[in-house]
Amino acid sequence: MHDMSVDAPRHMSLLRSYTPADLLTIGNASCGTIAIFLCLEHLAARQTRFLWIAMLLLPLALVCDVLDGYVARLDRSRQSRLGADLDSLADVISFGVAPAVLGYTLGLRGGWDMLLLTYFVVCGVSRLARFNVTSSALADATTGKVKYFEGTPIPTSVVIVGILAVALWLGCTDQHLWFGAYRVGPAWWHPLSLLYAASGSAMISATLRIPKP
Repeated sequence: MHDMSVDAPRHMSLLRSYTPADLLTIGNASCGTIAIFLCLEHLAARQTRFLWIAMLLLPLALVCDVLDGYVARLDRSRQSRLGADLDSLADVISFGVAPAVLGYTLGLRGGWDMLLLTYFVVCGVSRLARFNVTSSALADATTGKVKYFEGTPIPTSVVIVGILAVALWLGCTDQHLWFGAYRVGPAWWHPLSLLYAASGSAMISATLRIPKP
């Protein structure tokens, strides 16, 4: 008699397939997700401590992002089948959506601001997709390691988080945002949102090449 239990899928089989590097990537995604929730909590409760915690979580996500690659290289015998895609999805949350939500929370809530924040996130998604598709072509033939990034890596958005932290510290948020606000056609626009536009454009640049450590 055929034993059906042999072919039956194991419960939580996906979780069993995670490597230590994957768990760090999950930590990255978790930091970004909680940061988004804290931004929403601030909008509801108007307690600045939520924003400070959110801002601390995003550099922590970067630490997880750096460590997952390091851990993966330490144990090449356990190469993750999910690794590359999981890493990209986590990066979209922590270094794309979360910084955009943070900017919105601090006052970039004009119609044109939201358009530029969306542009920033779309650029981040596009940059990660391009890297996944082209990484094999960019890899060194001997080591298999990617030699350089085309465009700035999406984790560089933590620089924006640092700038926003300074603004929060100085009380330059909401109606006190640096460079003011202007009515442009049907919607409001804060020039500070150009920071996101510049970051997004640098990510999708085809001519800007950053050596990969």
